[in-house]
Order: sequence, then C-alpha cells, then structure tokens
Amino acid sequence: MSAKVIYGDQLAQTLRDEMKTEVATLNKRGIHPKLVVILIGDDPASKSYVSGKQKAADYIGIQSELISLPTETSEDELLDLIRQLNKATDVNGILVQLPLPKHIDEQLIIETIDPTKDVDGFHPINIGKMMTNQATFLPCTPYGILTMLKLMNIEIAGKHAVIIGRSHIVGKPVGQLLLNEHATVTYCHSKTTNLKELVKLADIVVVAVGRAHMIDQSYIKAGATVIDVGVNRIEDGSLTGDVVFDSVKEKAAYLTPVPKGVGPMTITMLMKNTIKAAINQVTK
Repeated sequence: MSAKVIYGDQLAQTLRDEMKTEVATLNKRGIHPKLVVILIGDDPASKSYVSGKQKAADYIGIQSELISLPTETSEDELLDLIRQLNKATDVNGILVQLPLPKHIDEQLIIETIDPTKDVDGFHPINIGKMMTNQATFLPCTPYGILTMLKLMNIEIAGKHAVIIGRSHIVGKPVGQLLLNEHATVTYCHSKTTNLKELVKLADIVVVAVGRAHMIDQSYIKAGATVIDVGVNRIEDGSLTGDVVFDSVKEKAAYLTPVPKGVGPMTITMLMKNTIKAAINQVTK
C-alpha cells in the first residue's frame, strides 16, 4: 500500500481558475476586490509569503497593495494605518503579515482590523462565529485543509481526527472546523503524555508543530489521512514537513507533501475570503 499524495498546488490551481472567472464577472458589475497587505520589517519568510499572496492575487484579478514598513514602526503608527484602511471604501480585505516585531501587541492589531475586512479570519468576532458554526471568514490554513479533504472526498463525519499542535493559527481552528463537520476531535500538544497511542487511533491526523520529521509511520494507523502543515528548513536549505514523508506514505491512505501541499491552499483561501469580503460589503 502506498498513500495517494494530495497535491495542494494542483487543487489550488483549479480553485484559482474558478476564482479568476468569478472576479471577471464581479468586475463587470463594478465590484473590484482589493486586498491590502501590511508587512513590517524584512523577515525573509514573511517576504516570501507576501510575494506568494501577490502572485495569486495578480493571477486571479484581485487588486493587491503591499504596504512595507520598517521594523521600528511604532504600534500607534500601525494602529492609525489600520483605522484608515478600515474606513477606505475601496479596500475589502486587510492582512497584517505575522509575526510582528516584539514591541507591537499582535492581539491588539488583530482586534483593530474591521471584522468585515478580516480576511485572515483571526478577529475574535470571526473566531467566535467559527466556534458556533456561523458563516464567517475562516482562518486560511484550516480552511485550506478542510477544503482539501472535501475536494478529495475524504469522509470527516464520524471519523476520529487527532490534531498535533494547538496554535491559534492552525491547531485550534482546524480542530474546530473538523468538529463542525461532525468528526470526533482530540488535541495533542507538548504536554500530552501518550502522543503515539493517541495518534495511532486517528482516521485523520493534522500535524502542525514545526519540528522536522517528528512523525513517522509508527504513529500512523493503516489507511489514515495525514495532513502535514509543518514547514521546516533543514541543513541543506530545502523545505521539509513535520512528517517523515517516505515512511508515512507506506502506511497512510492519503498524505500531503511539503512543499506543494497545504501552503498553496492557504494562499488560495485568503483570495476566496477577499472575494467574499468584496461581495459582502456591496450587498450589506
């Protein structure tokens, strides 16, 4: 047995082609979705992510503007900028690229973004709506994972999902989205004492820790679906996941690679949220 590899880049391309058509139709109605990305400092990983977002927006036909600010930008300056963008009628989505410099309160920044323009899906109002299964902007990586599972026709309802990692960005929200789809969900984290035993019970495993090659096939039940969210740069400069791909591939039914797995889906769902924001703001 060898797992079917879920190539997120291919699924993402299909979705982007659909969105391109949708945006062209919206343009004819005078609706021009626009995303503003704020990047503070010169972190190479953040620059790379932002570049990927701009390429996707250009391809789909979404207007995108990058505001690059120096690392020493004050919290008040950033808050003022966000408030201006909140009021700007031509701006549909606002994204502040994380992480932020240590002198800026990340949570305060997120809470200052207008929830109707919070295309990252991190505002407490949008998180609350997600928790109660209401229509809202979903955090992009969890939304991408859920979309992947659905596009691959992988059953979620009634299945046992184990989430390794409990970050606000991936672990917690992906567990909630799977719960909303009627999975039984177990969260594991650094204080979990019997990790291997719990993971071996899972029909769906989502690994979002940021530790290269942490999970091999000894953790995986035969026929499980394994979603690897980890992106780790190893000594030779290449990217690898939290999962030992070649090992787990022999045991799982479905497996995502790193790169070309979850990453392209994350950016694609950001574009989907931006289009949704533009439509919502016109029809409200």
